[in-house]
Amino acid sequence: MGILEQEIEIKFFYAILMKSNIFALHLIRFKKPKARLCLQWGFIIYFVFLGIGSMTPNLLYYAIPFFVLLLSIEAWFTYKENRNPYDKKDTFSSLGLGIGNVLTGFLTKALIFGVFAFIFKFRLFNLDISKWWFWILLFLSDDFSYYWFHRISHHVNYFWASHVVHHSSEHYNLAAALRQTWTGNATGAFLFWVWMPLMGFPPIWVLFMQQISLIYQFWIHTETIGKMPSWFEAVFNTPSHHRVHHGSDLKYLDKNHAGILIIWDRLFGSFQKEEERPHYGLTRNIGSFNPAIVAFKTWGELFRKAFRSGSLWTGIRYFLHPPGWSHDGSTKTTRQMIEEYNNSNIH
Repeated sequence: MGILEQEIEIKFFYAILMKSNIFALHLIRFKKPKARLCLQWGFIIYFVFLGIGSMTPNLLYYAIPFFVLLLSIEAWFTYKENRNPYDKKDTFSSLGLGIGNVLTGFLTKALIFGVFAFIFKFRLFNLDISKWWFWILLFLSDDFSYYWFHRISHHVNYFWASHVVHHSSEHYNLAAALRQTWTGNATGAFLFWVWMPLMGFPPIWVLFMQQISLIYQFWIHTETIGKMPSWFEAVFNTPSHHRVHHGSDLKYLDKNHAGILIIWDRLFGSFQKEEERPHYGLTRNIGSFNPAIVAFKTWGELFRKAFRSGSLWTGIRYFLHPPGWSHDGSTKTTRQMIEEYNNSNIH
């Protein structure tokens, strides 16, 4: 696909947006402005998503049946081995959160594509997707972006309030891989990828590579696989590496943020080898299987603490500081807990 075809696809997106708006205006003749506006936007979203679906390979939707099949096989296998890591309520909670993520994605992915398409108009380079090196650059750029998105999501409360959903299960299995946020895209997770269309990566392929990354990460959410070959463990994210990431043990907190390549953690000092079996979940668990509570409880707590902090600046700091930060010291961050642990051992 050359530059001309890329431009055509971007213009096609805007054409869909305009035509859907015109269609909705002609079709909807309600007298109440609010009802008319809601239905108009409904048509816009519907047509825009249809347009994006025709341009972007929706690999995740094709992968869902295989996710369910593999999940069922793992559940049966572990049951036969008397190692059943599946809890019925926890599993249905994970499935509910996964479904909610897909439903919210209908709207947010369309809007994100629009933002990427707008930025792409001001790209600094024209990258030729027919060249072999384009795909290597695309893969490395996406994986690098994911690493920093993931790492910052563990160190900034504003992003953690969405990402905490994925860590909320006290079980580690393939169902937990489906435990995804409902608010991540809407609150700006995509900002970690905006540099890519600016550099000349077509928005369609940025979204495509994000799907490849998510599909890869599904299989690493399991305890049925121990260690991969040493060369594979050295380069790629594996079940062993990711079990560490989901551990709530002090030594495992905020480690191994990789998407596909573990090399970023090794390069930037966030790698931790799996030693003893992790305890899964959070340092303070949410305590509910209700998907809506899991999706929004941390946001509610964050806003409540900010409003009760006593000043605007202190309230803002709650969103910018790491999880566990408090202005009065009532709760502790990972770093503070590690320092406290080390000091207690010295004395």
